[in-house]
Parts: sequence; structure tokens; C-alpha cells
Amino acid sequence: MKYIVIEIQANWDGSVGNIVTAHDTRAEAESKYHAVLSAAAVSAIMKHTAVIMDEEGAVLGSTCYRHEPQQEA
Repeated sequence: MKYIVIEIQANWDGSVGNIVTAHDTRAEAESKYHAVLSAAAVSAIMKHTAVIMDEEGAVLGSTCYRHEPQQEA
């Protein structure tokens, strides 16, 4: 069984990007999932999401960080 981690970045200008990685074990995929969320928690991206799923499409976890616009000093 393979596991997939998808990182989704929705930007202030309306553009959306994604990064997809495949992993041989659930533990490796969970490590990547939490690494993405670690970065997402402090990013300046409008919406920064991580999804972990198996190769059959079952979603094992999903978290989205929503950030407020940066205020000019």
C-alpha cells in the first residue's frame, strides 16, 4: 500500500498550487504530513492545507490553516 500527501496552497491572488508526494509506509507519509503542517502553521499563505490519503483515495487526515492578510507597518 502506498500513501499520498498533498500540500495545497491557496494564495491571495486567487492562484492555487499543490505538491503531491508518495510514500511506501504510513509512518513516512505521516511524517511528511506533519512537516507540511508545521510549515503551514506559520506561513503567510492565505490557506495552507495538508491531506494524507491511501492509494485507494481514503482520506486519513486533512488540516487547513487560514491566515489573515499581513498588515502594513
